[in-house]
Amino acid sequence: MAVYYNEIDPYAVSWLKNLIAAGHIASGDVDDRSIVDVRPDDLKGYSQCHFFAGIGVWSYSLRRSGWSDDRPVWTGSCPCQPFSSAGKGKGFDDERHLWPHWFYLIEQCRPPVIFGEQVASKDGLAWLDLVHADMEGAGYAIAPFDLCAAGVGAPHIRQRLYFVADTPGDRFQWEG
Repeated sequence: MAVYYNEIDPYAVSWLKNLIAAGHIASGDVDDRSIVDVRPDDLKGYSQCHFFAGIGVWSYSLRRSGWSDDRPVWTGSCPCQPFSSAGKGKGFDDERHLWPHWFYLIEQCRPPVIFGEQVASKDGLAWLDLVHADMEGAGYAIAPFDLCAAGVGAPHIRQRLYFVADTPGDRFQWEG
């Protein structure tokens, strides 16, 4: 079992390493390169891959839900600035729109289950439409949902779009 974390922010990279050392998130390798520089061969041998890993929330959440560290999954929370009302409003023209790079890796490696997240805004919905079309075009079944942070106990209202995608049956055999 091996877990891969991809994160370019040096502060978050340090947090990931500390959380791994403390046993709070799955033990694994932290890659501080941009996802733009990650190639499919770099991901061989990993059972889980967490892109835009931040401080390991996906790994932590999966563990809390009973998902074992050796169960294959990919996760990612693509940068929200291109699609956030607090951003510059560039959307798909923003260089931080990194879905195409993550989707390339998904198409090449064919992980069996993928979880993702994005800001819930008008532009975020347009992003989710693209993700939905890309994933279905690649043969994945995908289901999106909109959650409010206050709905799960947070002291603020913050809408987020989530999705889960998986491969029907055993059509794809990921060799992570």
